[in-house]
Amino acid sequence: MLRTNTCGDLTKKQVGKKVTLCGWVNTRRDHGGVIFIDLRDRYGLTQIKFDPKISQECWNKADKVRDEWVLQVSGEVLARPKDMVNKNLKTGEVEVAITEVEVLNTSKTPPFEISQEKPVNEDLRLKYRFLDLRHPRLQKIVEDRDKLITYVREYFHKHDFIEIQTPILANSSPEGARDYLVPSRMHPGKFYALPQAPQQFKQLLMVAGLDKYFQIAPCFRDEDPRNDRHPGDFYQIDLEMSFPTQEDIWGIVEPLMIELTEKFSDKKVIKKPFPKISYRECMEKYGIDKPDLRFNFEIKPVTKLVKGSDFVVFNEVIDNGGVVHALKIDGGAKFSRKEIEELTGIAVSRGAKGLAYITLKEKDMQSPIIKFLGEDVAKQIVKEVGAKDGDIIFFGADTWKTVCAALGAVRDECGKRLGLKDPKKASWLWVTDFPMYEFNEELRKIDFSHNPFSMPQDGMRALEEKDPLEVLAFQYDLVCNGYEISSGAIRNHDPKIMYKAFAIAGYAKEEVDAKFGHMIKAFEYGAPPHGGIAPGLDRLLMVLWECPSIRDIYAFPKNGQAQDVMSGAPSEVNEKQLKELHIKLDLE
Repeated sequence: MLRTNTCGDLTKKQVGKKVTLCGWVNTRRDHGGVIFIDLRDRYGLTQIKFDPKISQECWNKADKVRDEWVLQVSGEVLARPKDMVNKNLKTGEVEVAITEVEVLNTSKTPPFEISQEKPVNEDLRLKYRFLDLRHPRLQKIVEDRDKLITYVREYFHKHDFIEIQTPILANSSPEGARDYLVPSRMHPGKFYALPQAPQQFKQLLMVAGLDKYFQIAPCFRDEDPRNDRHPGDFYQIDLEMSFPTQEDIWGIVEPLMIELTEKFSDKKVIKKPFPKISYRECMEKYGIDKPDLRFNFEIKPVTKLVKGSDFVVFNEVIDNGGVVHALKIDGGAKFSRKEIEELTGIAVSRGAKGLAYITLKEKDMQSPIIKFLGEDVAKQIVKEVGAKDGDIIFFGADTWKTVCAALGAVRDECGKRLGLKDPKKASWLWVTDFPMYEFNEELRKIDFSHNPFSMPQDGMRALEEKDPLEVLAFQYDLVCNGYEISSGAIRNHDPKIMYKAFAIAGYAKEEVDAKFGHMIKAFEYGAPPHGGIAPGLDRLLMVLWECPSIRDIYAFPKNGQAQDVMSGAPSEVNEKQLKELHIKLDLE
């Protein structure tokens, strides 16, 4: 090795020893003829000193050195004077007096200061990501990600799971998000698809008798970016088990999530075991199927209380089959008129026509709607939702789905504005009992509401005897601090039930065979009951580490337009490559 120690090694124990270090110039300071440099590598910083009284030749070289040059230096470890000790550094009690120096490489002036915590345009950072990654914060993310993945692997091996790598070149899926297609040179006109998830392969592994599978799985979806979804590629902690109940899967995943939270972040899990809330109850109480439970604001139905009042807006909604729900916000009476208008805008963006409210100030109810509701009805509502002086009550009146969406968004924003999203807390929960079907308003037909391959609760009997919109699936989500970390399910392993489930959604048997024939065929050869889940690794880390964007979790992320501005991907290819693949471009 070109070095005897790293830049994070040296302490008082090495005082008097000669060492050799290699690293980058983090900062350079000239103090009265003595040059000090903080030398950096991924292990830390060490202060090195160039004193012309010790070596004029070394001082001459150091005089020319600039930030981000790569140096190899040798010298004696010295104890710093007491008034010069840097308690913020592991190496802060020592420095190295340099007697030999070699410039291993020079550097252009970086386009931004790597050693400083200054805001930098994201596209500029990503264009020079190889420089951005020199920053200790990002290096720590890369290192901690590696440690967490190692821990995950050890956890599953300890529980008798086998890590199996599934294909990257796969078949195109007709369901889910858009595929990334890969043209086949050997089979003109045909395409592979990069897998959106290893879903089909891991189910086939269960058919093969490999009853406990896991993988840190790369997945590919052509979806629009957002702050919690990386465009193109992402990773998930993928697992599948044979012969489980959904409780068995929760029993494997829940302890792992607790351990990852408390070993790899500074958050504490609020409730152990995780609460389990049905989809319906979750929507009724929190307006969303991925609620942030670090705060306790709950939505309550008040349709019966307001029915028959003189408030025409509420009555018209109720007469048309809609609902009226109320959301009490503790301490919300201090919201200004402008803030209430902003919250109204959020509700409207989710489909609501407005946002009525009652504030409780100085033991008095204040609202333009009280004169229509009547004071007695208003008092009943206050009692029903448990409001007190200093609170505000918001109302949603529309279809059940619209009211849930509007008040759920308002609830979340109020939690943020009131400072209730404690970054030291992790509020995990399971959302269970998702409906198997929903009514697709656009297509005017029954459609799958979640995963079409989930097993309906009560199997074939439910599909044959129940209204499809009342059929529940063995489908569950894992949620933390308002983010969906994962979806999972007990799978439908019975071809007869599968055909029936698809028939209810309008798929003919021939269509199912054409799209999923290989899966059906496998299930005809003794498929065991099986199920699984796949927590999103990147989103999990984003939530645990409070990163403002999921892009921080990746070594080489795409930007907000799904571009790699460093390498230039996606890029054009030459005519010869297209010809080999039998592809012609039509860009009109």
